Amino acid sequence: MKKEIIEQCNTPRFRDLNPYEIVALLLNEGCYLASVRTFYRVLKEQDMLHHRSNLRVASRHTKPPERAATASDQIYTWDITYMARTVKGLFFYAYVISDIFDKSIVGWAVHEEESGRYSSDLFERNLKDRQVKLKALHADNGGPMKGITLMALLKELKVDVSHSRPRTSNDNPFIESLFKTMKYRVNYPGRFEDLNEARLWMAAFVHWYNTEHLHSSIGYVTPEQMRSGQAEAIFEQRNRTMRDAQATHPERWGSRPVKHWKVLREVVLNPDKKD
Repeated sequence: MKKEIIEQCNTPRFRDLNPYEIVALLLNEGCYLASVRTFYRVLKEQDMLHHRSNLRVASRHTKPPERAATASDQIYTWDITYMARTVKGLFFYAYVISDIFDKSIVGWAVHEEESGRYSSDLFERNLKDRQVKLKALHADNGGPMKGITLMALLKELKVDVSHSRPRTSNDNPFIESLFKTMKYRVNYPGRFEDLNEARLWMAAFVHWYNTEHLHSSIGYVTPEQMRSGQAEAIFEQRNRTMRDAQATHPERWGSRPVKHWKVLREVVLNPDKKD
């Protein structure tokens, strides 16, 4: 039976199809070789759970490299998200750059279209003008992220660039989380009348996000407090308060340890998980 399954799966008519399709077509012809599950098992044993045609090779997208930041302005991540307009089907586009270490928004712009030129202009302002010696940049896989002008600029500045795999949001989780915070902000209008309104709202959001938003992944301090180094003193104050509270009312803790607040010394994007 195994031999028949392998032979059938490699015939010109079936080599481009998956077991669900193959079994269904064979049943249409009054033939039952095995269940779909058995087809999958046999193909797996033969390392054939991939495209079996010699005419077309399935594309392989490797996981992006691990990026580790131990301070601000080492590793940035960026992406573009849509901002719906009041005219149905039309959008403005928010270009956002974030520092993975302190979570601050270090650069942004809003335009009426996605364009490699706008991407390049944004990084020209935020790297060259600020004289940032960026080590690496991670981005999505879209055209504006791979534009020739932008890539030339990043190469000139010696920035190591990586891109997410297609349709794999987990490759760029920090920026995805930022966009979720943005879209779920209580005053997010949902739709914008014109470009000026969209830019004004985005400017207010960036200010709030950087200076007021208590970010959970950096210990409920603001990105600005993390970037400026204030987080250290804030955590020391929290720890003193916790110790004093335990000394005054030890029965509230029992044998449980007192929570210790500390600054995160390293942030890793796309960690290389090893067994």
